[in-house]
Amino acid sequence: MLDPSSSEEESDEGLEGERRDVPGAAGGGGSPRAPAPAREGRRDAPRPGSPSPSVLSEGRDEPERRRDEEQERRVRLQLYVFVVRCIAYPFNAKQPTDMARRQQKLNKQQLQLLKERFQAFLNGETQIVADEAFCNAVRSYYEVFLKSDRVARMVQSGGCSANDFREVFKKNIEKRVRSLPEIDGLSKETVLSSWIAKYDAIYRGEEDLCKQPNRMTLSAVSELILSKEQLYEMFQQILGVKKLEHQLLYNACQLDNADEQAAQIRRELDGRLQVAEKMAKERRFPKFIAKEMETMYIEELRSSVNLLMANLESLPVSKGGPEFKLQKLKRSQNSAFLDLGDENEIQLSKSDVVLSFTLEIVIMEVQGLKSVAPNRIVYCTMEVEGGEKLQTDQAEASRPQWGTQGDFTTTHPRPVVKVKLFTESTGVLALEDKELGRVILYPTSNSSKSAELHRMIVPKNSQDSDLKIKLAVRMDKPPHMKHSGYLYALGQKVWKRWKKRYFVLVQVSQYTFAMCSYREKKSEPQELMQLEGYTVDYTDPHPGLQGGHMFFNAVKEGDTVIFASDDEQDRVLWVQAMYRATGQSYKPIPVLQTQKLNPKGGALHADAQLYADRFQKQGMDEFISANPCKLDHAFLFRLLQRQTLDHRLNDSYSCLGWFSPGQVFVLDEYCARYGVRGCHRHLCYLTELMEHSENGAVIDPTLLHYSFAFCASHVHGNRPDGIGTVSVEEKERFEEIKERLSSLLENQISHFRYCFPFGRPEGALKATLSLLERVLMKDIATPVPAEEVKKVVRKCLEKAALINYTRLTEYAKIEETMNQATPARKLEEVLHLAELCIEVLQQNEEHHAEAFAWWPDLLAEHAEKFWSLFTVDMDTALEAQPQDSWDSFPLFQLLNNFLRNDTLLCNGKFHKHLQEIFVPLVVRYVDLMESSIAQSIHRGFEQETWQPVNNGSATSEDLFWKLDALQMFVCDLHWPEQEFAHHLEQRLKLMASDMIEACVKRTRTTFELKLQKASKTTDLRLPASVCTMFNVLVDARKQSTKLCALDGGQEQQYHSKIDDLIDNTVKDIISLLVSKFVSVLEGVLSKLSRYDEGTFFSSILSFTVKAAAKYVDVPKPGMDLADTYIMFVRQNQDILREKVNEEMYIEKLFDQWYSNSMKVICVWLADRLDIQLHIYQLKTLIKIVKKTYRDFRLQGVLEGTLNSKTYDTLHRRLTVEEATASVSEGGGLQGITMKDSDEEEEG
Repeated sequence: MLDPSSSEEESDEGLEGERRDVPGAAGGGGSPRAPAPAREGRRDAPRPGSPSPSVLSEGRDEPERRRDEEQERRVRLQLYVFVVRCIAYPFNAKQPTDMARRQQKLNKQQLQLLKERFQAFLNGETQIVADEAFCNAVRSYYEVFLKSDRVARMVQSGGCSANDFREVFKKNIEKRVRSLPEIDGLSKETVLSSWIAKYDAIYRGEEDLCKQPNRMTLSAVSELILSKEQLYEMFQQILGVKKLEHQLLYNACQLDNADEQAAQIRRELDGRLQVAEKMAKERRFPKFIAKEMETMYIEELRSSVNLLMANLESLPVSKGGPEFKLQKLKRSQNSAFLDLGDENEIQLSKSDVVLSFTLEIVIMEVQGLKSVAPNRIVYCTMEVEGGEKLQTDQAEASRPQWGTQGDFTTTHPRPVVKVKLFTESTGVLALEDKELGRVILYPTSNSSKSAELHRMIVPKNSQDSDLKIKLAVRMDKPPHMKHSGYLYALGQKVWKRWKKRYFVLVQVSQYTFAMCSYREKKSEPQELMQLEGYTVDYTDPHPGLQGGHMFFNAVKEGDTVIFASDDEQDRVLWVQAMYRATGQSYKPIPVLQTQKLNPKGGALHADAQLYADRFQKQGMDEFISANPCKLDHAFLFRLLQRQTLDHRLNDSYSCLGWFSPGQVFVLDEYCARYGVRGCHRHLCYLTELMEHSENGAVIDPTLLHYSFAFCASHVHGNRPDGIGTVSVEEKERFEEIKERLSSLLENQISHFRYCFPFGRPEGALKATLSLLERVLMKDIATPVPAEEVKKVVRKCLEKAALINYTRLTEYAKIEETMNQATPARKLEEVLHLAELCIEVLQQNEEHHAEAFAWWPDLLAEHAEKFWSLFTVDMDTALEAQPQDSWDSFPLFQLLNNFLRNDTLLCNGKFHKHLQEIFVPLVVRYVDLMESSIAQSIHRGFEQETWQPVNNGSATSEDLFWKLDALQMFVCDLHWPEQEFAHHLEQRLKLMASDMIEACVKRTRTTFELKLQKASKTTDLRLPASVCTMFNVLVDARKQSTKLCALDGGQEQQYHSKIDDLIDNTVKDIISLLVSKFVSVLEGVLSKLSRYDEGTFFSSILSFTVKAAAKYVDVPKPGMDLADTYIMFVRQNQDILREKVNEEMYIEKLFDQWYSNSMKVICVWLADRLDIQLHIYQLKTLIKIVKKTYRDFRLQGVLEGTLNSKTYDTLHRRLTVEEATASVSEGGGLQGITMKDSDEEEEG
């Protein structure tokens, strides 16, 4: 912030000869001006020459310090006299009702408690149910906002309210909820409402739920219209006036007398007219900017006085100004003003102070009973007058002892207790027992509780002249009775006669006490006085009052009550009890005790005497009788406004410099009544607001704008308040303030992240920019050129970039890391710093961009400047990295992803610098990856075991993963420059094509070698490695679509080339497999050829079988061969189904396998058209053909392929052969037939 002393040279010189002084002694006429209290004294009072402040402070003796304090106190008291007169009889101003309601400010303790509550929610320690999205929103709010140092500083400055915290959260979740997908039946408004309700529940905390309504009721008090009593109490605190001083001034000024106040105003107005006439006569004016303003000044003075007279005349005579009938605040010695409230002032009735007492009467024994025979029965009765009567047990007259206790309740503070002694009557005609004696007692709560002997009243002519009864009466003191006893009293409104009465100090509630006087046998007090607002103190004896020795009084505005007790101890007890009840801050000290503190007299005795005299009426005469027209009200008002603003900024509200309605009312009334010029008022206000702002307080720029506009309008002759005269002092002070305000605003804009964190207070930054434009205007009519404003804002934002980055690096401690850390650590820290930089710029965009909406290019320049500072640290870290290190790519991705999405920063200066740094790294990385992948293909296929891994082999999976990972990496870079991005994409696609082509060729070569080594008999079972090779080609086909696809001419052709290569290779592999399978079938058929008719081998086989069949059961020739082939087909089909991943290629393979198998059989039969098939050949072929047909049909071969012409030819031939064999062999087929039947034996 700016140096607070930069613009502190304002002075109040204007009319030094006619300057009116604040009184230093009674009358205040010719005394030198008193030094201003507090900061006013430091600013305006001349400093005496001294070697140094320390020497001055050490050299000042105690009397001088006391004189300064006394002088300051006198100035405040004089000012307070004028303030209370304004409050007591206002006739110009009213309390505004249209001011914005201020929110309760948050303090450091509440912020810490809030952090703990949100942390507890995140840890799952609360009962609040929430989904993951809400928890993420709360976590972001907690980490980014609640834990922010900027928020902590704003809370410390008093500029944060609970509403600010809620609005920041609401703004955050609105953005989050808008990004969520739509949910049927659940609107986003409902989600927002639910989240806000959960936020409120977390904010309040479970333990504060019951306290919240009460606290909210009390918090609104100061923002409402205040009563006169509340205003008195407020300005007592503002000006440091004691309660007793206020009460004495109140009574002496007769503030409750409307006629006296109206007369005082008339005297003041008449005096102001006389001063104006004297000034015009003597021609002694303040210095104005124009000579003709002197005459105008006198006319303005007369006009203002005439207006006040008219206002006074318009008021009803009986009223003392507007009545304030709102809630009245309770006073508490330990509570600050406005921290405690009540709905209405409690007016007690006599029925409100009725007490309930418990009496215990214990009758012990009777002594001196002689008139009754010893054997006669006696007993006692007891009663509290107005209540029930109780009786003791019976006893013999020779021993009249009881110990009986009777319990009574009564509402009489002074009850009458009657105890009687009876003996039983022996006469026949006697109706009642005979009374032997009685005693009447008047106990109080202070009476003795022990048993005592009391002389009884006996009937006439009784022999028991010395009859006594021993009893105890215990009257308990109820909790509401704080003290009681007999006092003399004399008051103005109650107890108007000086006489002795029985008083009880009653506590009706926590804050309401009453002094009540009671008569005997009465429940309600005869008279009562509420102690609200009274001050009790010891007093000297009053010679004119007879009765009582030790005096004390209770003082309140408009009333004084004198009390007297018979002894000092009783007085002390009464004063202490009343002191506790009134809640007064002044503690009464007995005169005797004061004398004991310093029995020898001396300085202490003199101070005590001075302290005592100070509070006497005659000590206030100089302030009451001071002539307001002879005092410097410009100085007094400056002091009043300063102290009021200090009080306002230190109360429990986030006021941002705005006064409360009651404070505005008093300041308005003071200015109007005592002629304080509006420009002076606003110049002082601006000075105070700027000083607080420079010291870290949060001030609303709208408030500064209003006061500045008023002063500018006045100085330039626009008469905002009807005053046309402009003094030289006002113009000079305005120019100083204008320069100071301009520096303050530029400083705030340069520190916008810290003066307006997270856009709080709402709209403040935008208002600050608007005020800056207003301050830059040369006059009130000519607007400032847009380029000039832009130039200033650009300069501020350049400073802001340096400030923001410097604080960010201090927070990240980047300097230490750059000097000492390892390269890896440096890169890690720069990556973290980049994240913080992005977060800063995102927050600027979210919370501050709206304020700079007129200059979006300036905000972009600010960001570029910010990134240029980051460039130094980034380049340092990157230069320290070892060669061929790729750990820096995450930094590029992080920065590029942010920059490319910002239209103003994309391909900006920093973005291009970033690309220039990383282009060589990307190219080098791609080159090395290409070489590495090529080497891995060569080594991998040399060592490949062809065990299945996922969709292919280990080498193919590794290849495709590396190619995909490389392409994804380059894709994730999102390279912003289109030409280089296209070049990278093209190169990687071509590389993938080359690598896949090499993989396919190596796989095919290995496949052919593997297949050549496989068996050609029905023992052939496809090994897993062959299926794996097939799967590698299938996977290569799929991967090429993703890894090699490019839009455009040449690239598209290259992609088609690799696809054609793969497709052709797959076709070749299918053909090789089918050829292998068909060669097995051909082997089977070659074995069947042995049975051809006419061959030597066929005749031998037939003869051998027929001869052997006569002796043993010979197996059917050819069935084992058919079964073995069918098993071969089925198992290889299953292997292919299980281990080949692509269904389409399996179907193609099966189609070709089936078709070629049928063709081979058909060709074999065609070669034997002229030869009848041997019975065993026929049976084997029928079984092979039928089983093959069924198996391939089950594998999904289509009907068109199954029932081809080849199959039809084959079917007809076998059917004919079957018919021929049936005729010639006579059933030799043994159930094997070409008919569609499942009855034949299954192989």
